[in-house]
Amino acid sequence: MGTGGRSGLRPGKGNPEGVAAGKGNAEGVAAAPTAASAPCQYRCIECNQEAKELYRDYNHGVLKITICSCQKPVDKYIEYDPVIILINAILCKAQAYRHILFNTKINMHGKLCIFCLLCEAYLRWWQLQDSNQNTDPNDFIRYAKEWDFYRMFAIASLEQTAFFIGIFTFLWIERPMTAKKKPNFTLLLKALLLSSYGKLLLIPAVIWEHDYTPLCLRLIKVFVLTSNFQAIRVTLNISRKLSFLAILGGLLMESTMVYLFQRMEWDMGSDCAIYKSQDF
Repeated sequence: MGTGGRSGLRPGKGNPEGVAAGKGNAEGVAAAPTAASAPCQYRCIECNQEAKELYRDYNHGVLKITICSCQKPVDKYIEYDPVIILINAILCKAQAYRHILFNTKINMHGKLCIFCLLCEAYLRWWQLQDSNQNTDPNDFIRYAKEWDFYRMFAIASLEQTAFFIGIFTFLWIERPMTAKKKPNFTLLLKALLLSSYGKLLLIPAVIWEHDYTPLCLRLIKVFVLTSNFQAIRVTLNISRKLSFLAILGGLLMESTMVYLFQRMEWDMGSDCAIYKSQDF
C-alpha cells in the first residue's frame, strides 16, 4: 500500500509555465498565477484542502514543496522513503492515507483485491480440510477438494461484496450529512480495496500455525476493519462516528450474507461446518 518519493506521483506536478513567466526567479515563479484555471487534483495531507500542485520545479533540479494555507507542506511524503510511508499507513495515520489516495497514482487495487480474496479463500479451504480429515488418495477426492477452494473463493467474494454494499448503502442514505458535495464512491471503493491489504497476513498466520492462531486471525480482522474505517473517514472527510456506523452497516450486511449461506448449507445437507466458526 505504501508508495514514496516522486516516482509515485501523478504526472504534471511541475509548473513549467510559471517557471517561464518568472525567468528562473523564485519569487516570480511563486507569484505567477498560471495555475488559476487548472483543476485542483491534489489534497493537503494535513488539512485535506485541495491543492493545484505538490511541488514547483525551479529548473536545474531545484524543487520546492508547495506550502498549504495551513502553513504546512501540502505533501511531505513525496520526499519520504516508501518503507516509511508503509509504516505510517500500517499505523493508520490519516496523512499517509491522504498521500496514497489523493496524491499518488496507484492502479494495483484490483490485483490486490484478487490476491486478498485468494488468501481468504485459502484460509477457509484450509479450515475446511482440517475439519474433514480424509486421506483418500483417490483422484475424485482431490478434484472435489480443488472445487472446494473455488467455492470458498466465490463465497469470500460474495461476502466482501455484501460488506461493501452495506457501507455504500449507509453512506448513500446519509449522503446529505456526510459531505457538502456528491461523494466520490469510485474513489471510496478504491480506498476500501487498498485498505484491505491486511488480509495478506492470513497466509503467514496459517503457515506458522500455533496455539494462538485463532487470536491472530481475530486481530487481523480488527486491523482490516480499522484500516477500512480510516479509509472511509479520509476519502469522504467525514466524522469518526459516521465512519464507524458505515463499518457497522457493512458488517450487518455481511453477517446477513453469512446467515443465508448457513441456511443454504443446512438445506443442502452439506457436512461443511466452516461457517459455524468462521472468523472472516
